[in-house]
Amino acid sequence: MNKPMTMTQKILAAHAGKPYVEAGELILVDLDMVLANDITAPVAINEFGRFGKEGVFDKNKISLVMDHFAPNKDIKAAEQCKLCRDFANDKGIVNFYDGGEMGVEHALLPEKGLVTAGDLVIGADSHTCTYGALGAFSTGVGSTDMSCGMATGKAWLKVPSAIKFVLKGKLNKWVSGKDVILHIIGKIGVDGALYKSMEYTGEGVAELSVSDRLCIANMAIEAGAKNGIFEVDDKTLEFLKEAGAKEPVIYKADEDAVYDEVYEIDLSTITPTVAFPHLPENARTFDQIGEVKIDQVVIGSCTNGRLEDLVKAAEILKGKKVKKGVRVIVIPATQKIYLEAMEMGILKTFIEAGALVSTPTCGPCLGGHMGILAKGERAVATTNRNFVGRMGHPESEVYLASPEVAAASAITGRISEPKEVM
Repeated sequence: MNKPMTMTQKILAAHAGKPYVEAGELILVDLDMVLANDITAPVAINEFGRFGKEGVFDKNKISLVMDHFAPNKDIKAAEQCKLCRDFANDKGIVNFYDGGEMGVEHALLPEKGLVTAGDLVIGADSHTCTYGALGAFSTGVGSTDMSCGMATGKAWLKVPSAIKFVLKGKLNKWVSGKDVILHIIGKIGVDGALYKSMEYTGEGVAELSVSDRLCIANMAIEAGAKNGIFEVDDKTLEFLKEAGAKEPVIYKADEDAVYDEVYEIDLSTITPTVAFPHLPENARTFDQIGEVKIDQVVIGSCTNGRLEDLVKAAEILKGKKVKKGVRVIVIPATQKIYLEAMEMGILKTFIEAGALVSTPTCGPCLGGHMGILAKGERAVATTNRNFVGRMGHPESEVYLASPEVAAASAITGRISEPKEVM
């Protein structure tokens, strides 16, 4: 008789061809998808030749997305994208996304149906853990592991132990998945889930949209986790069907699975939350936030650049004006989202309010381009990191917040709750 396993452990066991795995065990797994972007892929491509392989393990199971410094910000960025483009053409990689097909990678892959429940995904980007929202095991790896994955379709992994988050209740208005994950990271700290699986279950899961879940899973790495993963439900299956994903394989944790810790989170008690510089764990609610004037707002990224996020921000900004002296950059995460937002009139709302609207890019999130901060400037961003110098000058500051808080702050010119402007 097999020992009890968590959701993550069941997926890992299946991909290792084993009936059972346990925390701490080193295993060799088969991969369903290998992902990289224009910053991390060139390193992996340069290493690829060492494997002595003519082609990649599977042309359909590799995704290269030109999103970080694209559209190309300088000559080096152009050379990196060209290296990826040439490699993709030479190896016949099907899922290569550039130019008008490009989107922010962790929004693009779910939208394209390239990841489904039960999959095992590695990506040379730390926020690859996003796909756990769909019931997959996904984790970030280094470019060398990514290169090995492209060549062999396999990876070595250490089986993580797990923390269980039992969700109950329902989110209040103007509160979203971003507030939930900032609340959790504030509670457990940036190393509170170090090399562990953050597993979400309970009746409250059904109250979260898939977009909320993608945001929450995305930021598992900000608590040090190996991955974040949600139980699969009807919302998941509907999302996967609409995206045209392959047949899902659903894994559910055994009732007697072992967890290092169990947290119960009542969603109805969570209020708008902001992470102060310079760590995501510096989470504060508005009873702890004073007058914080800002210079810039960024609404977008793999965390909060989906249509649902833009709809919420537009609802707050409609008929209002961005505070004079505040720069607001709105970045739909994919071309499809951009088009849908345009057809809904949302982009018009942003522009009429005085915001800039950009083509999909990761640019400002990592201080790459499209919104670099000068010395002493402060930004409210719906991104996922606020480390020192993350969005520009080492003496700038980044405050992480939901699209709702970001939009409200754009109007007042200081960190503000949505209810202040509605």
